[in-house]
Amino acid sequence: MEWLQQLVNGISIGSIYALIALGYTMVYGIIKLINFAHGDVFMIGAFIGFWAISRWDMGFIPALLLAMVICAVLGVIIERVAYKRLRNSTRIAALITAIGVSLLIENLMIFFRGAQSAVYPPTIENKTIDVFGAQINSLSLLILAVSIGLMILLQFIVHKTKIGKAMRAVSHDAEAAKLMGINVDNTISATFAIGSALAGAAGVIFGLYYTRIDPLMGIVPGIKAFIAAVLGGIGSIPGAMVGGMLLGVVETFVSAMGFSSWRDAAAFLILIIILIFKPSGLFGKNTREKV
Repeated sequence: MEWLQQLVNGISIGSIYALIALGYTMVYGIIKLINFAHGDVFMIGAFIGFWAISRWDMGFIPALLLAMVICAVLGVIIERVAYKRLRNSTRIAALITAIGVSLLIENLMIFFRGAQSAVYPPTIENKTIDVFGAQINSLSLLILAVSIGLMILLQFIVHKTKIGKAMRAVSHDAEAAKLMGINVDNTISATFAIGSALAGAAGVIFGLYYTRIDPLMGIVPGIKAFIAAVLGGIGSIPGAMVGGMLLGVVETFVSAMGFSSWRDAAAFLILIIILIFKPSGLFGKNTREKV
């Protein structure tokens, strides 16, 4: 039954990676940009949730919603200020800009707040639930439920709403979408907003689960979420979900077998294997590119 317990823990951790990975894959699907500042939006979301709970006496759900709203606004600001003018430039220029935005957010946070870590206040009582003989934390189940709920909401937005149809059209052919009357600029901004909101939610969930946050906390989870997006197929929303959960399960089982110091190495090993044997990812498709 210990394996069932580790499986649930792995899926819970993987769902956090999946929420962050969705932002990577949505932005790449629209404008072919790897937004390396996305991990720092995740960090901002964690701190917004921390301040909402500890200073403003909010509950978990209000803090989660506040972090999502503020991170959505931050994502739009980043896109409008840093990336909009670079859409027709080379990919390396946009990539360097993304790294620069990431460093800017981290250092601004350190400048205004300090580099010390903070301890998340326990807003939810963590009980142990017996499921088929396995001892599973209620917090893990809550994280899994919230993450899956947000993923279902995203699928509804993408497939059933007007902005979702616009996002799919721009992803398929931005020029044709513009000719059909779709406002491409607003659609791209909406994509950044949705992806950043999911990263903000992941930040709050991460803080509750690991209890300790700091201004540089977005680096490693951000890179792992990028690995999850590549594993599932960068540009594929279902791929990002599955890739994140698979990565979380692999990390958890590596730790459970006594190799906890190798859990980060396991993530990068997966990336290397995927790039060698299936560069398009599990759900990705090989596409031709004009050069």
